[in-house]
Amino acid sequence: MRKRWIGLGVLGAALAAPFLFLAIANREHVAARPIAGQSTAPAIWDSAFQPAPVPGFVPALPGLPPPGRSPMHGDGYQSDTHPVSGPFGPGLEVRTRTAGTWLPRLCATFVFRSDGKPVAMCGGVTGFRLVLLDPASLDALATYDLPMRPSTFQALVRRDMDVIFGDSSGGAYLFLDDKDRIVLADSRQVIQRIATVRDGKGWRFVPENRWDMTPHVPHDCQNYDNWSPSGECDMITTVMPGPDGRLWWVTRQGRIGTLDPATGKVAQTRLAGEEIQNAFAVDDRAAYIVSDHAQYALAAGADGRPRILWRHPYDRGGGRKVGSINQGSGTTPTLIGDRYVTFADNADPRINIVVLRRGALKPGEAREICRVPVFTPGASATDNSMIGWGRSIILENNAGFSNGFSQKDWGAIEGGIVRVDIREDESGCDIVWTSPLVSPSVVPKLATGNGIAYFYGFDPAPGGGQDWSIVGLDFRTGRQVVKIPTGHGGAFNNNWGSIALAPDGTLYVAAMRGLIQVRRTGRPAH
Repeated sequence: MRKRWIGLGVLGAALAAPFLFLAIANREHVAARPIAGQSTAPAIWDSAFQPAPVPGFVPALPGLPPPGRSPMHGDGYQSDTHPVSGPFGPGLEVRTRTAGTWLPRLCATFVFRSDGKPVAMCGGVTGFRLVLLDPASLDALATYDLPMRPSTFQALVRRDMDVIFGDSSGGAYLFLDDKDRIVLADSRQVIQRIATVRDGKGWRFVPENRWDMTPHVPHDCQNYDNWSPSGECDMITTVMPGPDGRLWWVTRQGRIGTLDPATGKVAQTRLAGEEIQNAFAVDDRAAYIVSDHAQYALAAGADGRPRILWRHPYDRGGGRKVGSINQGSGTTPTLIGDRYVTFADNADPRINIVVLRRGALKPGEAREICRVPVFTPGASATDNSMIGWGRSIILENNAGFSNGFSQKDWGAIEGGIVRVDIREDESGCDIVWTSPLVSPSVVPKLATGNGIAYFYGFDPAPGGGQDWSIVGLDFRTGRQVVKIPTGHGGAFNNNWGSIALAPDGTLYVAAMRGLIQVRRTGRPAH
């Protein structure tokens, strides 16, 4: 994951005007404005590198568009891959768009419609906003505001931004379905299915379906209209299409359920005493969910109620690490091929990449194939999912980074990227390469068409502050092969947002004040 970008904005300004969340649900065309401080430095690439596809597969799944277009992690396997060639070589153009004005928004989730238009989820103090973008101009063709999250109101009242950074609910883990509709759970415990339509007035977001989940999920949450709650508040965090035609959903406090979109029937179970703060993966057999105690595979019975197929506990360490939401795995489970599921634990002094067999076990087989310790002892943590492709896993180290608001010691960010491969005979896993790249928070992506894994990092600027860049590593060797400067200062901090690659290879990445686009222009770089 991914998660703490959710609480973006200027807290002091919002405290001075706490009712700015009363937003207009739909806005018409809004022209793009660049982010101040954008870099003019040219991209640098390794001319000796020969771009080439890397073998692997992610299947198309019911309810989702072709792989690479949805959700945040690219597909139902949550592989963090895109079947395209990303930016490399001459003729690259960097463009930016400010989301919001004096109350900034970070556009951290990108999905891609069948016509190539991106839909971004942009988070700010006043709430989440869906934005339909024109990829040619970066204009906002339409916007749709979601209700303000209870955690945002609580942060304003308590003057404590950590409340926001511990909350992954409200719509971040949306998906685009196979009919170009956005599906999400908002902060009012309503699962929405939202279409985009075009008429004589332009583009609009139009809610098609609304399923009120308040009869099924506790919702006595402190908010601007409920100052003194007395009951339980348990927010829905993720919605995904399941293998059975139902929508699957999870809550922070361990509730797992299904919703039949045809009948509205809801069924659920609960992992008592366990939290779920990540998204989850699906294949044609099960949903794969990691809590702060264990990795699970679940399938729905005839009545729709999720049933546990297997449970695999992991080492959750001695406490919550810097930048993490809770004392548990910081990764959304990633499925690899038709046999494996991988995630990172929270062990001390080093986290482990854990690989499990995800199907039925043969006689004599163990569920766990390997548990590989990674990064520096005492400075090993991640809150972003791995890239999973072929038999390979790529993971970044987020140790030492808290968030873009409170980070003081930028030298404390350890950095590091690692690739681990599953052995062909399944006797274990091996570290293939490591990189010292410092990429403190981004959700990285692999372009399988040219074999480049893209990250977002910084260099200390000569006059102070940080110079931010998109950095591409060779999937095969870990060598840096491209660096694309984006901008200077806090406005260009990624702060736990994602990278995404459009079907034409255009790259998008979140920045504190909006988004960054890198596209090919056909003109030589200079």
